[in-house]
Amino acid sequence: MSHNTFGHLFRVTTWGESHGPALGCVVDGCPPGIPLTAEEIQVWLDQRRPGQGKFVTQRQEPDAVKILSGVFEDDRTGGQVTTGTPISLMIENVDQRSRDYSEIATAFRPGHADYAYFAKYGVRDYRGGGRQSARETAARVAAGAIARKILGDAITVRGALVQIGPHKVDRARWDWAQVTENPFWCPDPDMVAVWEEHLETVRKAGSSTGAVVEVEATGVPAGWGAPIYGKLDAELAGALMSINAAKGVEIGAGFDAAALSGEENADEMRAGNDGPLFLSNNAGGVLGGISTGQSVVARVAFKPTSSILTLRRSINESNAEIELRTKGRHDPCVGIRGTPVAEAMVACVLADAFLRHRAQTGGGAFAPGVDGRR
Repeated sequence: MSHNTFGHLFRVTTWGESHGPALGCVVDGCPPGIPLTAEEIQVWLDQRRPGQGKFVTQRQEPDAVKILSGVFEDDRTGGQVTTGTPISLMIENVDQRSRDYSEIATAFRPGHADYAYFAKYGVRDYRGGGRQSARETAARVAAGAIARKILGDAITVRGALVQIGPHKVDRARWDWAQVTENPFWCPDPDMVAVWEEHLETVRKAGSSTGAVVEVEATGVPAGWGAPIYGKLDAELAGALMSINAAKGVEIGAGFDAAALSGEENADEMRAGNDGPLFLSNNAGGVLGGISTGQSVVARVAFKPTSSILTLRRSINESNAEIELRTKGRHDPCVGIRGTPVAEAMVACVLADAFLRHRAQTGGGAFAPGVDGRR
């Protein structure tokens, strides 16, 4: 299997399966001299960790990360810093229940990638989906933590759930402070009870529901990204679409832009002290594939979890028609734990864009979080 690596200068290769002994990633291209500890990575992994509520999978994984390479004790600071060599991270799997999947060892679950994997490789790991499992995204979140260190404190990447099933947030009530105050990453306090009732109904029925996650990156300077084949929005779209269960991506106004007039869609500008002042952000902070200095805004739509208890019609490896239900521990809505994953992918794309921009245009010595990177 190829294509387990993404990025250009900031490159991430993930490895491992859902029910294997461990999973992890190798991050290559991280500049030297950046303070980095396992505890700093763990903060972000804890946000994605399963088993933290009744509306996510009850698989109990601590997701404790270990740094195997790429850091060293700096005598000058007394702390651990990156060396510029590949950073290898490992997360052990400790709560696998492979027996839950024995009944579908030769069956193709509708909505899953079982058949597609089997058609391509002729073999598949049916235990939790193996490599196709969303368990792989833990490694992405770990890599995203390193990307955030490269970006520095001047750039903030944050995500929120804006829709679960048919229920959307009211943007007039948007409050970023509310996102960490509820289990749904919801910026609209009045929508929390609605989502809870909807998810309780879905969960008790053994079914699932979809969701939309919005990610905003503030502090991104103008000039990142490249025209034509290196567009920043194209890189973001590809990264977000690579997340398990993702079926659509929008940048800025996205599909709603199709209903706007030219006058409504154009982000007008006025003169500011440090560059233009934009009167709107329908472009999502990217024009011509290059960042404008505005907030970079992207949304990703997740399909309902395919593992449900309702009997579904399918076939098996012998091409026999069957009916099956999927047992095990599954998220009734993948968007909840998908929010930290979407944040991590945006952070990785931006870290890569920063390093590529610096390589092409200069910008002086590496100094995360300061204007010298521009």
